[in-house]
Amino acid sequence: MKKIQILGTGCPKCKKLADNAEAAAKALGLEYEITKITDINEIVTFGVMMTPALVIDGKVKAAGKVPSVDEISKMLA
Repeated sequence: MKKIQILGTGCPKCKKLADNAEAAAKALGLEYEITKITDINEIVTFGVMMTPALVIDGKVKAAGKVPSVDEISKMLA
């Protein structure tokens, strides 16, 4: 199971990132769990200074931007 985490305060970009990540995981037919982390102190523990950020299986894959569904699919594959 892929563990997908969305780091951000809940802004529109954060929501778009969550939607794109979910679409990518579904398109690949993966078993996945998406969690949203909104606590600034917890976000900083990932070393992320710009949100939104995408974390897959504990590794930061993107920060400060919203990757496309295709880009996220490549990260998940």
